[in-house]
Amino acid sequence: MTDPFLSLPGAVVAEGVDAGVPGHYGEPMREQRALERGQAVVDLGDRGIVTVAGPDRLSWLHSMASQALDRLAPGDSAEALFLDANGHIEHVAHVIDDGERSWLVVEGDEAAALAAFLDRMRFMLRVEVADVSAEFAVLAALSSEALDAAVPAAAPAGVALDWRDPWAAGSPGGHRYAPEAGHPAASWTWVERIVPRAALADAAAAVAAGRVAAAGSLAAEALCIAAWRPRRATEVDEKAIPHELDWLRSAVDLGKGCYKGQETVAKVLNLGRPPRRLVLLHLDGSDTVLPAAGDEVVALKVRPEPAEGEAPERRPVGRITSSAMHYELGPIALAVVKRAVPADLELIVESHGIDVAAAQVEIVPADARSAIDVPRLPRLGVRRP
Repeated sequence: MTDPFLSLPGAVVAEGVDAGVPGHYGEPMREQRALERGQAVVDLGDRGIVTVAGPDRLSWLHSMASQALDRLAPGDSAEALFLDANGHIEHVAHVIDDGERSWLVVEGDEAAALAAFLDRMRFMLRVEVADVSAEFAVLAALSSEALDAAVPAAAPAGVALDWRDPWAAGSPGGHRYAPEAGHPAASWTWVERIVPRAALADAAAAVAAGRVAAAGSLAAEALCIAAWRPRRATEVDEKAIPHELDWLRSAVDLGKGCYKGQETVAKVLNLGRPPRRLVLLHLDGSDTVLPAAGDEVVALKVRPEPAEGEAPERRPVGRITSSAMHYELGPIALAVVKRAVPADLELIVESHGIDVAAAQVEIVPADARSAIDVPRLPRLGVRRP
């Protein structure tokens, strides 16, 4: 079934992680500005939706997820991670409950895997898991007014299914690595509205009639990067743990325990440091090259000094996870780099055979320390005066 938004004038289908929905409508920069002003909607019809029904649903999800979900009130929003035994991120879910069912919005290719995982964990509990991605879809905006102009939210139990991103305020039981002063999340008012999939045609008609504007996935990605907002489809690899992406801010409740991966969450926060860290990169746009996800980030090794006539040795320090051309900031990217990379070190992104200079803005600080200062014990057998 073709997405109705692809029939709008100028629509160009997205590539990569957002394939299947419009990447833009011919004017990505103008779309960014309209989206930022709360005057445009974004078609997220490629997202997946998993529901969990039954009287045990919230306590059951609470027992497996990183977030406290057992007292989630109807209409309230939460973000939750499902980790493996070593604390690596497996699934990321945007959760809203309507009093009868919990709705989990995930990346499109994650819905079937998450539903299968949850179904295996049911045991004797009174829960029912379903992948409803074929029946429901997602529209998003930075204001409820834009969404209201497009289409009403689904409300099968009388509660509007509007998931409001907690990134701006953070989770009450979370932890913030990035300093609050100057954090761009302060203006991040992202809303994901669940609608019947058939209603996407009504939303596209509202755009065609001029009642609301449409912005493509490229506009949404640019603003997401500028807000330092991590995403499962781009920032997460097989080694990622929540601390590296500052995801303790919105998706982890440190007051709960006994879920898979919780030991790593507590140990790294209380006793260690994240092995890698998320940074925003301001990129040199002189060569009009925008690095792609996976491009290597390198630094020049200055010690020891290279021999006369030789170029400094290059040392890989990270990789690009997502990039965009922002209407105000220019070319920007999120990257995951090694913890030991100094914050003031100038970096180079190797992309399409071209060196792109990059300046860091710390998200997870290089000097992020453990939450508990544990004194080092003297070595046994060593006499001290």
